Amino acid sequence: MSDALRLVLRPTVLSDLEFVTGVESDGTNRPFITPWDRTQHEGAVRFPDFRHFIVEAAPDFRAAGFVILQGCRNPHRSVELKRIVLQPKGQGLGRACVRRLKRMAFADLQAHRFWLDVRALNERALALYRSEGFVEEGRLRESVRLMTQGADGYDSLVVMSMLDREYQARQALGLEGPA
Repeated sequence: MSDALRLVLRPTVLSDLEFVTGVESDGTNRPFITPWDRTQHEGAVRFPDFRHFIVEAAPDFRAAGFVILQGCRNPHRSVELKRIVLQPKGQGLGRACVRRLKRMAFADLQAHRFWLDVRALNERALALYRSEGFVEEGRLRESVRLMTQGADGYDSLVVMSMLDREYQARQALGLEGPA
């Protein structure tokens, strides 16, 4: 893996939350997420069912975004990729991060199912998740209201998942990259 794709996921601390809310409110990210306020992020940092991480990327390992997993103590072993917000874009950081999160969900958290929802307008993310083996389960039609620059409309959420056996098959085929 090249230097540009090496990353570290470190637990978010309260002093990171200004960075987190700043990345969420950035104009390149805001159309694709529903930002949380600081109190919601504080809850995710403190509540054991969540894992809230700062993504630090090579070569300087500065903060490049954050991720949130939810359902880490789910009795049904269904872990959700609740949020992934990264900057900069187009450097392979998203793929490297998704692979790291899959490994964490299935190996560390013993998930049976790793799932997410993504806005249908976020074509770049949809393509990434599909290429990483996530399967579309369905759509929540027009479930998110969009209000930007005078436009008022709705977007759908695409629900996608991967099962542990699908992840293991991808590993066996060498599709999950180096450990």
